[in-house]
Amino acid sequence: MNEQSTFSEESAIAANLGIGSENVFRPVQALKNIRNIFNFIGPAFIVSVAYIDPGNFATNISGGSIFNYSLVWVILWSNLMAIFLQSMSAKLGIATGHNLPEMCGILFRKKTNWILWSCAEFGAMATDLAEFLGGTLGFYLLFKIPMLYAGILTGVITFLIVYMEKYGQRAIEIIISILVAVICIAYGIELFLAKPDWAQVGLHTLLPSLPNGNAVLIAVGMLGATVMPHVIFLHSQLVQVRNKDLTEDDKRMHFKMEKLDIVVAMNIAFIVNASMVIVSASIFFRNNLIVDSIEQAHTSLSPLMGSLSSGAFGIALLASGLSSSAVGTMAGQTIMKGFIGLNIPINARRLITMTPAMIIIALGINPMKALVLSQVTLSFALPLAIIPMLMITKRKDLMGSLVNKPITNVMGCFITGIIIGLNALLLYLTFSGGI
Repeated sequence: MNEQSTFSEESAIAANLGIGSENVFRPVQALKNIRNIFNFIGPAFIVSVAYIDPGNFATNISGGSIFNYSLVWVILWSNLMAIFLQSMSAKLGIATGHNLPEMCGILFRKKTNWILWSCAEFGAMATDLAEFLGGTLGFYLLFKIPMLYAGILTGVITFLIVYMEKYGQRAIEIIISILVAVICIAYGIELFLAKPDWAQVGLHTLLPSLPNGNAVLIAVGMLGATVMPHVIFLHSQLVQVRNKDLTEDDKRMHFKMEKLDIVVAMNIAFIVNASMVIVSASIFFRNNLIVDSIEQAHTSLSPLMGSLSSGAFGIALLASGLSSSAVGTMAGQTIMKGFIGLNIPINARRLITMTPAMIIIALGINPMKALVLSQVTLSFALPLAIIPMLMITKRKDLMGSLVNKPITNVMGCFITGIIIGLNALLLYLTFSGGI
């Protein structure tokens, strides 16, 4: 094929994907037309919220207050694993034209799918429980709203966010991106006020270290709680809005653009997560204050750094809780339909996913006990998301030209083994009283 025909063919691919051919082959010109690139940015930003949810606040703050900057490297490694797994999920959705739960429904036996659906649904509900508690706590800390009313308010706002999906997925992407931006700005303020030792931050980001046995427990908690099963299911659905009537070449181009989306969004999540550890180390460790709860962190910031710092923290927590609650609800509605084809109206699916969290808050159950329960559920649900995804993405008859390469399969098995092992260890330590 000559150069001219090759260019024409690739131009057609680019046109099908909504971007000019000059943007594909001439990076400098592509930067001048950045709007076309932004057409693909969005799905990974929704997913990235799971990596900066209220659960991350607790583990990262605890790690920084006890071990200074020593565990920043854990955030980096967690982020690399997240990039790999979210890329696999997006690739599955682009190649097959179905989300992961739907592919499981097509390929596996009915009994298997009932098991997968039950675990995935409990996982989504457990995730929503943790996120709702974070949003509720955000309202309580910022505005002194009683927990019950704060929980109801969190539920209403979450439902309104996911209801905006009727105006298209792009509307959700914009809302979530705005909330992520709020978290970034809030922690940017925290970093400015904290004045960290950047030389030590850089050193501990690149060089792994575990000062003692207790650091191992916290590192396991930070790693084991990072990858969430619900967003592995969800990402394969979110890419579908840009995945209509594509040829094999179109799908390859789509996947390249989605990888860009993933790298940008996941690295923003990495920066926010790392900032949580860095700020905690710079403020709490420096003042010999061990912080083991979100409430304590908020209360301690005001006398140490002023009301601006505690206010920024509360705003970041609230934005995290609301955005991650919405994402958890979206994942629940995808899971409910995909595995076993439950044809329930979408608003009913959203309410079903949100209900357990609302009940826990209304009953006044100890939030820490509820979070432990959600952690246990997620530990069981995670392998049942990752393993089917890897089984599907290694099949050429399903994936076509986007099938996993042998090295990808090896990396997938290695990362899966690490994550499952760490979650199993975290589960053991939780029940044995090690943490």
